Amino acid sequence: MILEGINAENVYIACGYTDMRKSIDGLAAIVKQTFRLDPLARNLYLFCGKQNNRLKALYWEGDGFILLYKRLERGRYQWPRKESEARTITAQQLRWLLEGLSIEQPKALKKVKSLVII
Repeated sequence: MILEGINAENVYIACGYTDMRKSIDGLAAIVKQTFRLDPLARNLYLFCGKQNNRLKALYWEGDGFILLYKRLERGRYQWPRKESEARTITAQQLRWLLEGLSIEQPKALKKVKSLVII
């Protein structure tokens, strides 16, 4: 997977629809103005269009932006459409998403956040 070489602190997905004609400047403006996040932070920002078969990823590498574009020949991404905000996802959720699965896997084991000993 090409995204493995990117050392992002967080992965954000732009829930809802994004106009896939937007380039680096347009996507960076969405990150800054709509989501109130810093496009120059070491974060990976993911965007998806209405057809759910195209994905763009934006990442600041320190001296410039990397823009990745992927178009699926078959199948669709299971993209969350209910919110119009950026949402953080885990590396595992990113793998699921890129494999065509939903980022919410009900049968996946959840991380334990606290332990209650009886």
